[in-house]
Amino acid sequence: MKIAFVGKGGSGKTTLSSLFIRHLAANEAPVVAVDADINQHLGAALGLSEAEAAALPAMGAHLPLIKEYLRGSNPRIVSADTMIKTTPPGAGSRLLRVREDNPVYEACARPVPLDDGEIRLMATGPFTESDLGVSCYHSKVGAVELCLNHLVDGADEYVVVDMTAGSDSFASGLFTRFDMTFLVAEPTRKGVSVYRQYKEYARDFGVALRVVGNKVQGRDDLDFLREEVGEDLLVTVGHSDWVRAMEKGRPPRFELLEAENRMALQALQDAADDSYAHRDWERYTRQMVHFHLRNAESWGNAKTGVDLASQVDPGFVLDEGLSAVQPA
Repeated sequence: MKIAFVGKGGSGKTTLSSLFIRHLAANEAPVVAVDADINQHLGAALGLSEAEAAALPAMGAHLPLIKEYLRGSNPRIVSADTMIKTTPPGAGSRLLRVREDNPVYEACARPVPLDDGEIRLMATGPFTESDLGVSCYHSKVGAVELCLNHLVDGADEYVVVDMTAGSDSFASGLFTRFDMTFLVAEPTRKGVSVYRQYKEYARDFGVALRVVGNKVQGRDDLDFLREEVGEDLLVTVGHSDWVRAMEKGRPPRFELLEAENRMALQALQDAADDSYAHRDWERYTRQMVHFHLRNAESWGNAKTGVDLASQVDPGFVLDEGLSAVQPA
């Protein structure tokens, strides 16, 4: 299951995604967590020290390795240098699985022990001064998109991505890569405006979108969210002493999280699990190709000097039944 947490800065998105990851680990589910947010706070929210979080390898720095590994022996991709973030897999491509060991995880993922298990954590890397005027932060998210495009995951496996609800995810098609998207919204006009924007972009692509109301303090807040987002509102979360202790760097054991918040997290997992029944690999692959051709025409062909439409394998459909290495 591929799950995204999106929302505006300050909405509590990273806190909620970290709680959800802890919840999955407590349920003994295999988890790959990805920090694709511009502020890179997921590691700290999962209990890493500042030094440990800063030491996480940046996926963007390993993009050549990621491209070379995923290219495999795909004859349609003449060089890893011609791969862009939307390049789809085809015959000969290498695919990623949640539970395996592979060079991409070896280079980019680190184990994070939690109270009730261990998860893999990957991070795009922070936005630095050197990015200014050269490339925008979101080019680093291309490594995440490439991995998602080559990922075959099952119903009882989870890839959780904490990401910015920005325009770049719509331009590249990243927003279509998930079985479920949880949009974290505060009960404010600004909070629900992000929801409306996301809903508008996602409408034509069959994106499963549910709203998690955060920082809800009373009936008036709840009524406001219900009025503004309607049936898309899944659960609400209010004040948490557990979260406050975590933000001070002294989290209690996860089992001590408030019962109502544990129930909210289970509702998120149930919604994500239910979405598996609607997974459509043909549509998923078709959308992948759609956005690749669009990006190829708008900038990719000029950047690489190659007709990137030739990378599309018309007979290939991504599916969890495929082997990790596709025959060329």
